[in-house]
Amino acid sequence: MVDFNDNSHRRYNILTGEWILVSPHRTKRPWQGKEEDVTVEERPSYDPKCYLCPGNERAGGHQNEDYKEPWSFVNDFAALKNDVPQAKFKSGLLKAESESGICKVVCFSPDHSLTLPVMETENIDKVIALWQKEYRELGKKTDINHVQIFENKGAVMGCSNPHPHGQIWAQRTIPQEVAKKNKQLREYWGNNGVSLLAEYLKEELQLKERIVVETEHFVALVPYWAVWPYEVMIVPKKQHKTILSLSEEERKDYAKIIKAVTIKYDNLFKTSFPYSSGIHQAPTDGQDWDCWHFHMSFYPPLLRSATVKKFMVGYEMFATPQRDITAEMAAETLRNLADTHYTKE
Repeated sequence: MVDFNDNSHRRYNILTGEWILVSPHRTKRPWQGKEEDVTVEERPSYDPKCYLCPGNERAGGHQNEDYKEPWSFVNDFAALKNDVPQAKFKSGLLKAESESGICKVVCFSPDHSLTLPVMETENIDKVIALWQKEYRELGKKTDINHVQIFENKGAVMGCSNPHPHGQIWAQRTIPQEVAKKNKQLREYWGNNGVSLLAEYLKEELQLKERIVVETEHFVALVPYWAVWPYEVMIVPKKQHKTILSLSEEERKDYAKIIKAVTIKYDNLFKTSFPYSSGIHQAPTDGQDWDCWHFHMSFYPPLLRSATVKKFMVGYEMFATPQRDITAEMAAETLRNLADTHYTKE
């Protein structure tokens, strides 16, 4: 029998219907490529030049509220606007159509120096409560059919401001990644009458190979089909179509596991670990999405150290996503890290 931990192989992503290439033997290769600068995280609690700190003026000329808790506002330089006239264009093989939406910025904390792993759990809970509020209010709008909540953490992920914040892009159409999952989740639900992720979670909890953190209501694991080196997915044990149906107890537990995962990330290379994270949940188009089971994914680029990142280039761009360390190796590494942030040890 082939040892998949030492030989190249393909793995199937049940959520998108796509395959990835895994090449664990490549972890032995020497690295002489690009190394990133180590992120220095000694920041003040308030920066008078920061566009996101309470009371400061933003680049667009608007002034921030003197907020004391998580706070959101419409992005001054939004990628989507809600006053776009609806139009379509077709000429031969060329097609285009207008797209409308609303983009918001979510400041996690008034404290400029805090990231999620070093925030108190009760304050992360307040961030989740704000996510719920925004998802509910944006999703009610007739011209909004999908709400994407996400965070880009760290300059290496394109984050333009170090103040702890995330974004929400709500739009008329359903994005491609979500459309792929809609298809897979609905097909499995139609054939089996149960949630695809609920069934997957049962297998993972039996095997225990890829579990990173488990709480009363949530599981954080490295997906079997993970692409990024230390990719993690947080899944509620109970099927919830969206974050709106979480009880207060579940929401607090969600905050707890977000903190636990991000602490392990920072502890991995003793740095403020960069990543893009996002919550995938049911669209808000009014259709029956009983098949949906919300989940949150973290895509971090660091591979070998705080200075060596994974690049999605060449083969990944032109053929198939590829990874070196297996999901099992990554999960074991993360699982065995301390639960206390390295700066507090």
